Amino acid sequence: MSSQDIPEENLPAEQDARVAVADEKHPFADPGLPPHEHRVQDIDERAARRSERTVAMLFTVSMLATVGFIASYVAIPHDKSIFVFPIGHLNALNFALGLTLGAALFCIGAGAVHWARTLMSDAEVADDRHAIAAEPEVKAKVMADFKQGAKESALGRRKLIRNTMFGALALFPLSGVVLLRDLGPLPGTKLRHTLWSKGKLLVNMNTNEPLRPSDVAVGSLTFAKPEGLEEHDHDFQNEIAKAALMIVRLQPDDIKDKQELDWSYQGIVAYSKICTHVGCPISLYEQQTHHVLCPCHQSTFDLADGARVIFGPAGHALPQLRIGVNDEGYLEALGDFDEPVGPAFWERG
Repeated sequence: MSSQDIPEENLPAEQDARVAVADEKHPFADPGLPPHEHRVQDIDERAARRSERTVAMLFTVSMLATVGFIASYVAIPHDKSIFVFPIGHLNALNFALGLTLGAALFCIGAGAVHWARTLMSDAEVADDRHAIAAEPEVKAKVMADFKQGAKESALGRRKLIRNTMFGALALFPLSGVVLLRDLGPLPGTKLRHTLWSKGKLLVNMNTNEPLRPSDVAVGSLTFAKPEGLEEHDHDFQNEIAKAALMIVRLQPDDIKDKQELDWSYQGIVAYSKICTHVGCPISLYEQQTHHVLCPCHQSTFDLADGARVIFGPAGHALPQLRIGVNDEGYLEALGDFDEPVGPAFWERG
């Protein structure tokens, strides 16, 4: 089929092919625009229909991918892994969310590009530059051009594209709405409690053996964990982030705080290792002053005076764990921390 077989009103208007002539005022001639070549969709309605179906298919796939994103977020456990050749083992949820979200975005973009390149008018229009402030005539021309562009986009005539595009654009934002689920549920009381409880042995983090008072020398710093918590446990990182303990042996006469002395055993004091500023692990101890320093932001705590803050941005003292010795001579906890460990949180009070 050729352009001669199509009614004149169905074809885009031809551009003015006149070329300006160079003169003294304008030494460079305007080459003008090349003759416009009609696409197959401009002269063959069957080809236009095929392009319309292709665009609609892409928008539909985008909708399906958005539904798949939501279904993956709800149905796939966050700790499940899969093997994807040749990448290797991946988190199944992250892989599914990335794949479906990428497909949804790509199909919307590809559909819009294919629509513009095959069905919208591709005639080039040259216009003279004009002042920034628009004159009434210019505004009228802009509105006329907009109406002409809307007409040439065939949005009103090609309802299949219009409806599937609206569906894809309306459904896609639901991906972001579903992610709001991660704002809850509230932590409840799980930040207020740790694995420490009455009778739990203090286990050396390095040797994985229960501690005796004789294992802790005066001036030494030892790190401990609750009995029964192993590194290969699924929730080890979450639990140790709350239960990590540092143990220091002081001379009982050097302890200034009465509660600290009552909760210690022969000068052995046990405090949370988690800084009360942003939760960094404390690991620096100064024997002469009994100060411990957080390496992240230099918050400093006095272990001889209830682990109160003496320098830095930390908001409150380190929580102390009350300890004793069991019948077999091992150090044990006499309960949990008396307050939440780590930095303050908005629900705390």
